[in-house]
Amino acid sequence: MSAGPLIAVLDYGMGNLRSVEKAIEHVGARAKVTSDHEAARRAAGIVLPGVGAFPRAMDRMRTLGLDELIAERVANRTPTLGICLGLQLLFESSEELGGSDGLGLVRGTVAKLDAPGLKLPQIGWNEVTWRRRGQLDDGLPERCAFYHVHTYAPAPASEQDVLATATYGSDFVTAIDHAPVYGVQFHPEKSGPDGLRLLANFIRVCDAGLARAA
Repeated sequence: MSAGPLIAVLDYGMGNLRSVEKAIEHVGARAKVTSDHEAARRAAGIVLPGVGAFPRAMDRMRTLGLDELIAERVANRTPTLGICLGLQLLFESSEELGGSDGLGLVRGTVAKLDAPGLKLPQIGWNEVTWRRRGQLDDGLPERCAFYHVHTYAPAPASEQDVLATATYGSDFVTAIDHAPVYGVQFHPEKSGPDGLRLLANFIRVCDAGLARAA
């Protein structure tokens, strides 16, 4: 078993948790899929995955008290990474299915992709352009492709939170850096070596947090 930091992969019943767990272990960390609050409090980092509809996901999060748990961990500066729907949940609200409030950890909203004439959801590889250098994209080329599956994308209120964009009909935000909160619209666990590099970068952020707390 890896001696790396423990990462809690939050389980609220909506996400491909096993593939995320395996990818985290592959890059040298320990992963625990859990909805248990105490287990998450012991972790050096939090990963919030997700596939499905925003309102249902938030209902599940609130039922399990994971909304309050994540807010607590972020307040304690625990690195937190949202993946796909998990990225969207970090924001204040989404227009999906009539609208729903989100976790509100990052200012901004989530809206449907502006992609006239293109099939939704977007499914497949799409080139990502890093808008600045942050901790997630360390060592990655300025442009690289990641695997996307989504109909909605976030619109951060602050340009400073935008780490990367991609284009599907029009430009959309596909990665954010609002430390200690990070997020990607794509699936790094399904995106080959570049996706694993991004996850390894997140693990390094978690390691650095442990070192500061020691």
